Amino acid sequence: MAPRVLISDKLSETAVQIFRDRGIDVDFQPDLGKDKEALRQVIGQYDGLAIRSATKATEKIIDAADNLKVIGRAGIGVDNIDLPKATQKGIVVMNTPFGNSITTAEHAISLMLALARQIPAADISTRASKWEKSRFMGVEITGKVLGVIGCGNIGAVVADRALGLRMKVVAFDPFLSEERAVDLGVEKVELDDLLRRADFITLHTPLTDKTRNIIDARALHLMKDGVRIVNCARGGLIVEEALKVALEAGKVAGVALDVFEEEPARENPLFDLPNVICTPHLGAATTEAQENVAVQIAEQMSDYLLSGAVTNALNMPSISAEEAPKLTPFVKLAEQLGLFAGQLTETGLKGIRIEYEGAVASMNVKALSSAALAGVLQPLLQTVNMVSAPAMAKERGIALEEVRREQQGAYESYIRLTVITDRQERSVAGTVFSDGKPRVIQIKGINMEAELGANMLYISNQDKPGFIGRLGTVLGNAAVNIATFNLGRQSQGQDAIALLEIDGCLTEAVLAEVGNLEGVVQAKPLQF
Repeated sequence: MAPRVLISDKLSETAVQIFRDRGIDVDFQPDLGKDKEALRQVIGQYDGLAIRSATKATEKIIDAADNLKVIGRAGIGVDNIDLPKATQKGIVVMNTPFGNSITTAEHAISLMLALARQIPAADISTRASKWEKSRFMGVEITGKVLGVIGCGNIGAVVADRALGLRMKVVAFDPFLSEERAVDLGVEKVELDDLLRRADFITLHTPLTDKTRNIIDARALHLMKDGVRIVNCARGGLIVEEALKVALEAGKVAGVALDVFEEEPARENPLFDLPNVICTPHLGAATTEAQENVAVQIAEQMSDYLLSGAVTNALNMPSISAEEAPKLTPFVKLAEQLGLFAGQLTETGLKGIRIEYEGAVASMNVKALSSAALAGVLQPLLQTVNMVSAPAMAKERGIALEEVRREQQGAYESYIRLTVITDRQERSVAGTVFSDGKPRVIQIKGINMEAELGANMLYISNQDKPGFIGRLGTVLGNAAVNIATFNLGRQSQGQDAIALLEIDGCLTEAVLAEVGNLEGVVQAKPLQF
């Protein structure tokens, strides 16, 4: 029986035809996604679900999807998909991370130009027969400084277009290397420097725990008087109430928003302000972009349903059925090593070196390196996966070096990941034991053995008597239970590391208390 796919959003007819040409039974119901109960009633009949943003693949929908094998999102954002639930149920979630780049970048440039010349307000005034030439005095963008927050695929296109308009571009992106910045023709800066220098600011970063509210009252205070801001990325990057205050005070001369904290944005306090341009999340809304992402998702889903090939999956590694049993534990190890290093990396990445020693060196190290890269990038790019990670690393100028060698030490297989930043090199190594579970066996050259749990606490400190007791007292007083406690040091009295698995997450107050303990150099919570 041919696989069945439901398209519950408005996708291109070309995508429908691709499914049919590949021998897949496709049911095209573009308005079904708006009716959650109707979708829940029928979803159990299908092997695949192709959607855009209107369909919400919630926990209830996925619970009812007894036969569903893949959800394909035509576009990059998967906010409308319960990814953990889909993963738990064994459903592959795919997206098309690069299909909207040009379109979104062009919309950002369009909004910037409209903002500079007050085009929407001037249009309304002219249609009302007012002819208010003196009221709509604009500013040139030539020679102005554009601050790009997030210089990935879309941000890089915006930077390129802005340079063509003879602007000077400064960029903030923790993953942007100096070499990549030179290639793009932009100046890499820290966020506060960008905020102080930019005449225009445009946001092109995903919404993560680190980027949420990146433009808050403090950030707005640092900006130039008369700055203009464009956001075509995600709602939640800007604190809208703080922005309203800055607009009313004249600190911000104008803002153009394509995205909002709550969407659809039927009501918003910014709507009443005269120096605000609003569009209804049109960043990807061009014929070309919609055609591109629709075709891509149809091809990806067809490949998976017919042959098992996985492309742009957010929750499944690209591993063939033949090599999966042996490779899967090492994929998990590589991803954990990357995630470990990524969460501890706070300066610009220049390169990543991965050393494979022993039996693992003869495996599919491409998949392992992709898993490691995905782990390193995940803290800032939450939608990154094994397929998209190499491209994302490349576009940010992050060099990848792979080293293979025969067994030299005590471990039959051994992976060491080294992160190279502007300031230092930091390494973490691990192996897979006979029980099939990954273990960390070395951090920054200090030997230890630790299995990584969901919530970990990493501490680097000076090896001094009484530290363990003081740490235990702080955590005990805060009712934080310690599941495992792993220690290592260079030598007596020198650098030491403590790696604890804890039950639950630390509050900021408890973390600060740990960080203030005598001898502590760094204290950071890690999640896996």
